[in-house]
Amino acid sequence: MPATEKTVRRSALIASAVLLSTALTAPAALAAPKPTTSPSAVPPARMSTVGGERLGRPGTQVNLAAGVPVLPKELSARSWIVADAESGDVLAAHNAHWRLAPASTLKMLFADTLLPKWPRTTTHRVEPSDLAGVGAGSSMVGVKEDETYTVHDLWLGVFLRSGNDAVHVLSAMNGGVKKTVDEMNEHAEELQAGDTHAVSPDGYDAPGQVSSAYDLTLIARSGLQKKDFREYCSTVRAQFPGETKKNKKGKRVRGSFEIQNTNRLLSGDYDVPVYQGIAGVKNGNTTNAGATFTGVAERDGKVLLVTVMNPQEKESNGVYKETARLFDWGFAAAGKVEPVGELVPPRSVEEANAAAGPAASPGQAGGTGTGSKPVASAHTGGGADGMGVAFGIAGGVVVLLAGGAFLVNRRWPLPDLVRRRSRP
Repeated sequence: MPATEKTVRRSALIASAVLLSTALTAPAALAAPKPTTSPSAVPPARMSTVGGERLGRPGTQVNLAAGVPVLPKELSARSWIVADAESGDVLAAHNAHWRLAPASTLKMLFADTLLPKWPRTTTHRVEPSDLAGVGAGSSMVGVKEDETYTVHDLWLGVFLRSGNDAVHVLSAMNGGVKKTVDEMNEHAEELQAGDTHAVSPDGYDAPGQVSSAYDLTLIARSGLQKKDFREYCSTVRAQFPGETKKNKKGKRVRGSFEIQNTNRLLSGDYDVPVYQGIAGVKNGNTTNAGATFTGVAERDGKVLLVTVMNPQEKESNGVYKETARLFDWGFAAAGKVEPVGELVPPRSVEEANAAAGPAASPGQAGGTGTGSKPVASAHTGGGADGMGVAFGIAGGVVVLLAGGAFLVNRRWPLPDLVRRRSRP
């Protein structure tokens, strides 16, 4: 996207200031009810109406009309949503605000809250206490006590392997699990993710830990504003530090091992091809939550977010297959279907727009356009798996200065994303 360095630097500085301010001032989220886990459970008759009245209704919400494709028949998820990541329009939804167990998709909130705290080169030697409280049967990346890791290593472990061990180490660096969870709930409140209540930082099943398809989509949209978040969630494979051991000569050496992303739309599987245009975001699976997934993909200049929670058809990789069907529908319906709601901006952005008044025209938020500057690069083992990377979309500059105050585009468009081609 053509923009001067001055404009880009100014936007980044203001966005950072907004995030810092809201992190310090946002109130803690209220306690949430126990997650719904019964197979016969039905959505509440009344749910949150954040983003629009129709999003609070149970059942499928879509405005079908001439020229609008019919929704896929093979959808069994308890809750799902299809949204335009740039405009915030919700194209269709099903029980969007149903509060359900989120599993490791909650790590998106963890990352969005903690990523700005340390440079990626920061190092930390793991103490035994850092790994205390990791739940039995947790997904692990292989963090070892008394070994030193960079923050970059740990975030790769969080995003690629959904490593609860890496989450707990980062939480320890942040002052502990309780402090981290409190900050996550404060950040959820700032994002207007009112269906969300974190109990554990890693999404491990816990009474009262809930989110919704709507909230997970808001959280992903916020995280994708951050370059590091985009890079980590779109990385296919990487090298992770191993354990220091003595070699045959008695010298202590430390090797590494490959980790791969468990997001099957990104890495592929025997029954799931890499999805055309996929660029993240995060998957999860626990006993209470079932399978959950939030994904972002780009096609023909459109960027969509899809969240799917707990498919009832227990087919292999079902959550990814249902997500792919919803992406296909969304790209076919974009520009044809009337939205049923919207993704709201963060509370501070909404308040800033209200304070700025009607003079703050969304169409004057610094210009729009497309560009080809790379913002992230997938670690794909030198391209051995044949995956290519295309760079470059931009939704526009979100922040501008006027009269000493900042004005934020109500649409809160997504910055340039890394895009992926399917395997040849």
